[in-house]
Amino acid sequence: MESSGTTTTPTVSGNDSNQNVLHTQDVKDILLNKESFVEDKVAEERKRLEEAAGINTSTFHHFSKPMENLFTRDQRETTTLLFGGMTWRHEHLLEGVLRGLGYKVNAIPTPDVNAFQLGKEYGNNGQCNPTYFTVGSLIQYLQNLEAQGLTREEIIRDYLLLTAGACRPCRFGMYEAEYRLALQNSGFEGFRVILFQQSGGLNQSEMEAGLDMNLDFFLGLINAFNMGDILNEVGYKIRPYEVEEGRTNAVMEESLNYLQDVMRDHKPYDIDRSWLKFLSGAGLAGGINYLGKFIDQLKGQAYTNTLSEAGEKFNDIEVDRFRVKPVVKITGEFWAQLTEGDGNFNMFKFLEKENAEVLVEPVGTWVMYLMSQYKMRAKDRKGINEGEVQPAAWRLDQRLMNEIRYRKKIGTMSLAEKVFKREFTRLQQALGLNLHELVDQYELQRMGHPFYNTRSSGGEGHLEVAKNIYYNSKGLAHMVLSVKPFGCMPSTQSDGAQAAVVELYKDAIYLPIETSGEGEVNAHSRVQMALGNARIKAKQEFQKALKDSGRTLDEMKDYVENHPELKRPMYTVPKRGDIVGTAANFAIHVADLMDGRVQGVA
Repeated sequence: MESSGTTTTPTVSGNDSNQNVLHTQDVKDILLNKESFVEDKVAEERKRLEEAAGINTSTFHHFSKPMENLFTRDQRETTTLLFGGMTWRHEHLLEGVLRGLGYKVNAIPTPDVNAFQLGKEYGNNGQCNPTYFTVGSLIQYLQNLEAQGLTREEIIRDYLLLTAGACRPCRFGMYEAEYRLALQNSGFEGFRVILFQQSGGLNQSEMEAGLDMNLDFFLGLINAFNMGDILNEVGYKIRPYEVEEGRTNAVMEESLNYLQDVMRDHKPYDIDRSWLKFLSGAGLAGGINYLGKFIDQLKGQAYTNTLSEAGEKFNDIEVDRFRVKPVVKITGEFWAQLTEGDGNFNMFKFLEKENAEVLVEPVGTWVMYLMSQYKMRAKDRKGINEGEVQPAAWRLDQRLMNEIRYRKKIGTMSLAEKVFKREFTRLQQALGLNLHELVDQYELQRMGHPFYNTRSSGGEGHLEVAKNIYYNSKGLAHMVLSVKPFGCMPSTQSDGAQAAVVELYKDAIYLPIETSGEGEVNAHSRVQMALGNARIKAKQEFQKALKDSGRTLDEMKDYVENHPELKRPMYTVPKRGDIVGTAANFAIHVADLMDGRVQGVA
């Protein structure tokens, strides 16, 4: 065909008279805009298929973060802060701290199965067990407020949630989004959620000055966590051996109410007014006041004296340490190993009913873990400033500044670790009961790293593996029970590593239990089977202690009757080597007392 200046029109072969005709310009447009052309054709075909299938996508909407009112300082007197997710002992003390700082607060009750169902109803599918429980418990609480006569507008205006978040391979980072979605779906859109980040702190920029994140706030949290941990372990240590059933719980409630009042009425340290003007003029007021608060924390006697009084009340409880009970250490995912309700199949009550002594996990371990992780990340990023590469060798000034920043980070966090552990120990000693110390995080890293890389952060990570090794190798538990939500990603990874641990420690009794809101009977049955083996270990251990002592059980009981101090829970019974059980250690100690090998230990 001759070219005459006119455009040649290529055609698509075929017999259809209505066939499409592609012009040269169309071909050029297709070549220049291939991606958009393909996307348009795909969209057309998707629409055709959806129409054929009767699917209407116009009704589907992506969730987006709703607009919230700010929480400002002038709203403190009218706004109630809600929180939860720990034991009722921790929450009771936190209420005292926050009320003492001028906030209205309420702890959300421990979630039950009904809360779990509400979480599933109003949230997304595919979340982990704690998400459903905690989200559902908030909705349940707000619905109860509404049932009491408050309007939704009043609830949204006068209440907010203080919660925690995280990131990396853990659905914990989805909690905030799940709260907001469930609030929207349940008709409480706009309800305020203040988020603590596992890394990154508080979304303070959104909250203005409604919540003061100052030293008084954090010291109050530390004291509440530490005293909550101590009293939590005290309850589980005394209750299995109490002679009068229910006595431990009664003393616990009385002591906690008293401690809450003390924490509420405690006045944080501040510079005397007579010195304030002088020091302010010299620019020293802030620094000296800051230092004064630390000294008051380290040297103050308000909490130690209160715990000492509580210890005296607990010491009035009569205990029988000759009861042979297996010691079961609880590990696993943070929330599942802490909650005391349907969220972990009421596992602690079940274990005590089955005549076990439960060794719970303190919140302090998690706090120490976060601090150790911070130091690890700082060491890994040494010399790097906000993503930039290491300065050239000749830029000594930049390298020096990087080194100073690094030393400051490590030094500050190392000091925080020492202060936190020191305060935990000081409060524990004030109570008077010989409890377990906070486990050294760096020893856990050393133990766990061969099986689970310590830099694989998220959830409990290497801690689940390391704790199994720690409590078995040091003779601290007859059995380790790891409680975690179904589908928990970090815990699923650690369970794989546990196979190698169990193979290495063949005498160890380790049982992982996944919780899902249902299946309590099955979980309890599995625990019972493992607990049977733990009971055998405890009984054999006790029988060996009796045999080695050369004394009969009746002789020992008669001696204890004549020495009533041995029936007090605050009496210190020394631990012998790798002997785990309370009864076995007590039998050896009583025999030593009878034979004059040791003197009584108060």
